[in-house]
Amino acid sequence: MNSSTSGTAIASLIFGILSWLMLPFVGAIIAVILGHIARSEIRRAPPGTIEGDGLALAGLILGWIQIGLAICLFLFVTLFVLGPLLFRLH
Repeated sequence: MNSSTSGTAIASLIFGILSWLMLPFVGAIIAVILGHIARSEIRRAPPGTIEGDGLALAGLILGWIQIGLAICLFLFVTLFVLGPLLFRLH
């Protein structure tokens, strides 16, 4: 039986890696979306026909970690940098 690797899973991994190198937030969102699409595609296909679940999972993990870090950075900047400035104005 011939099996092929999901192109969507490969793209998810590529964008997951790019989210750490060049496209911090946008690449992470694309990686997560493509990762979910790829895993769904792989699960719906007959067993053994489409591979790449691990690639999709890696893209998902890289993307979600990047999104989590972006949220933490946003909260840090909001609370600790802009917060004191806002409280001084009132």
